[in-house]
Amino acid sequence: MSITSTIAAQVERRATVVTQDGAKLAVREIGPMNAPMTVVLLHGHCLGSQSWTYVRSALTKQYADARIVNFDHRGHGSSSDAAAATYTIEQLGRDLHTVLGVVAPTGPVVLVGHSMGGMTALTYARQFPQEIGNRIVGIALIATAASGVAEAGFGRLLRNPVVSLFQASVRVAPRAMQRAKLMACKIFAPVIRSAEFGDRKVSPRVLALANAMHNKTPIVTMATFLRSFMTYDESATLESLSEIPTLVLCGSADLMTPPSHSVAMASGVAFSDLVVVDGAGHSVILEQPAEVADALARLLARVSGPGNAEAAQLALAA
Repeated sequence: MSITSTIAAQVERRATVVTQDGAKLAVREIGPMNAPMTVVLLHGHCLGSQSWTYVRSALTKQYADARIVNFDHRGHGSSSDAAAATYTIEQLGRDLHTVLGVVAPTGPVVLVGHSMGGMTALTYARQFPQEIGNRIVGIALIATAASGVAEAGFGRLLRNPVVSLFQASVRVAPRAMQRAKLMACKIFAPVIRSAEFGDRKVSPRVLALANAMHNKTPIVTMATFLRSFMTYDESATLESLSEIPTLVLCGSADLMTPPSHSVAMASGVAFSDLVVVDGAGHSVILEQPAEVADALARLLARVSGPGNAEAAQLALAA
């Protein structure tokens, strides 16, 4: 690849994908258009594609041939709002299918999901099982869970009656609650910091990015998706991932989705790679992007290995 084409490949390209119900999803991508593999990064609840900034930067240095795509879920970041009834993990799985159909209609794809993004990837795997091992040739589940989100860590707060009251208030008076949210963000900033980063020292740059994404998320988006977390259960989907290289990664100090979730997922996927980043919290992709990128590079190496070359070529020809 020439210097000119290398520079062009690393320039971020932006697009908008419109879903069947009219939601406009903001897509960003970097890397060669004719790359042998596409890596899709899925962000978490109340975050956005920018949460992958540091990981993406580190990964492109190790795996320059990959085409990396990330997008904002509906109601998040630069994507449009949608009907509150569509703020479900089920819908996010269908949105992912739509995005792949537009930006990566052919060729092998590796899904990488953080938190709610990991839940989206698992839901997609159940919704479109024919894709696993064919188009989807690898998957990474980062700081997430397959079930029981409300059973451990800070997730247990979802069962608090106050959460139900909060959701009802948002449905009745969303504008008033949005104004209250902006004030509450300042008051509860230390609580949010504790939930995501614990009591560890974190770069001010990382905190600023995390806080900016939280503050931008509309209150309706924040509140409505919580209902999906209560009923979410994709534990039966894990076995199907044994067909492809799978990475399960978490921080040892994650208070939102404790390591027990990752251990359970890894035990349900044959030959999965379990990585626990010492001292990192739920925002491990912001705290330790180099370690996350290293683990992802190993996953991509597994996907590109001799045993997967034939499957990759078949997917490219599909």
